[in-house]
Amino acid sequence: MSTTSQASQRITALLDENSFVEIGGLVTARSTDFNLKQTETPSDGVITGYGVIGGNLVYVYSQDASVLNGSVGEMHAKKIANLYDLALKTGAPVIGLIDSAGLRLQEATDALNGFGEIYLKQVKASGVIPQITAVFGSCGGGLALIPTLTDFTFMEGSKAKLFVNSPNALDGNSVSKCDTAAAKFQSEEAGIVDVVADEASVLAQIRELVAMLPANNEDDMSFEECTDDLNRACAEIANCVGDTSIALSQIADNGIVFEVKREYAKDMVTGFIKLNGVTVGAVANRTEVYGEDGTVTEKFDAVLSAAGCDKAADFINFCDAFEIPVLSLTNVKGFKADKCNEKKIAKAAARLTYAFANATVPKVNVIIGQAYGSAYVAMNSKAIGADITMAWPDAQVGSMDAKLAAKIICDGQGADAIEECAKEYAALQTSASSAAKRGYVDQIVEPVDTRKYVIGAFEMLFTKREDRPAKKHGTV
Repeated sequence: MSTTSQASQRITALLDENSFVEIGGLVTARSTDFNLKQTETPSDGVITGYGVIGGNLVYVYSQDASVLNGSVGEMHAKKIANLYDLALKTGAPVIGLIDSAGLRLQEATDALNGFGEIYLKQVKASGVIPQITAVFGSCGGGLALIPTLTDFTFMEGSKAKLFVNSPNALDGNSVSKCDTAAAKFQSEEAGIVDVVADEASVLAQIRELVAMLPANNEDDMSFEECTDDLNRACAEIANCVGDTSIALSQIADNGIVFEVKREYAKDMVTGFIKLNGVTVGAVANRTEVYGEDGTVTEKFDAVLSAAGCDKAADFINFCDAFEIPVLSLTNVKGFKADKCNEKKIAKAAARLTYAFANATVPKVNVIIGQAYGSAYVAMNSKAIGADITMAWPDAQVGSMDAKLAAKIICDGQGADAIEECAKEYAALQTSASSAAKRGYVDQIVEPVDTRKYVIGAFEMLFTKREDRPAKKHGTV
């Protein structure tokens, strides 16, 4: 490599041993304004090239903060754009390692044009090859669009900064008040960052994610031999209705779940699992979060929130673009009711509905708890296109809770009449068996057999083809 800088060390740690080949190592800045000619700019502040992760080709660029603070100039941007051209020709992921002061002011319009060229390549690559960004240092201003134009964003937990406007530039704010550039804010509040960890762990987890993903939208190289029992009983899954992250680990090959946007909208779990060696995207409602010590650390109502809907919709769109099947675990009774959510929930729930309905990949829904009202319809129900719908025996499927329905139906008839009506309503209108009799549920499966039946459903759906009306694209 052209330097032994931190930028090159990150590449070495990320890729399989001795696999990196540098491209454009001799490129330097062309601009001579403001005495730039006197400044050495090896690789123009970004190391670019290719290598392999788990034997699979990837392209990598790593910004070198020791060269003009890693700022993006004309040639720096051209190198990244060139890398995208190669990645699109060969159909392989691009991984960007960000550590930059942003726009190189000495090159002004040339640098600005360079930003635009990178954005354009990212947009063209979107849905064609996976794009992953990791922020290790500063990533501010126009540079902040680069990670948000990619599919997955990682952030180093202590030193990394991601912002459009610096915290001190926001009215009534300062770093000491609320560090809006910090990983904590960007992962928990903004929902931009998928994983926050120390540098070594970030690089290790990118390797894990790449192993889960196809190389591009046509050639799926992400299959692997399954070493887990396909008929393995999920002994504890019935106790995991609350924390579906744990439920997914019960279903997944070897218990491995790669959760994305982990700290954001925790009432909705999104992540990748393997089922019989095939990558599946999982979306699940969650009402509890368990800590490492086995105690409940957070609780939520079984409702859809605006943030949870948006998180799930974005994830489903990614899966659909890359032909990754989608599994949903449904446990929802309505929509989150507060003023903040009311501003966004109708649109967010519409986006979730659209994402599920629009996706043509194999879709399997397992109702593990409550499934009430239009919130249930939005959660990958048969009505909006789920290919197979399963339910656990004690799942509840209907328009609303039986007791609430009875109060409306038998209004003014006394407590005994209401109670009797509720029992009848539960049996006739909200049980899994009543939904199955109407064809809205295909199979009632015991929780312990969930893995076996889900794998069977996806194997049956492997050759699914679905035609849609001809159009350029939808507008939701």
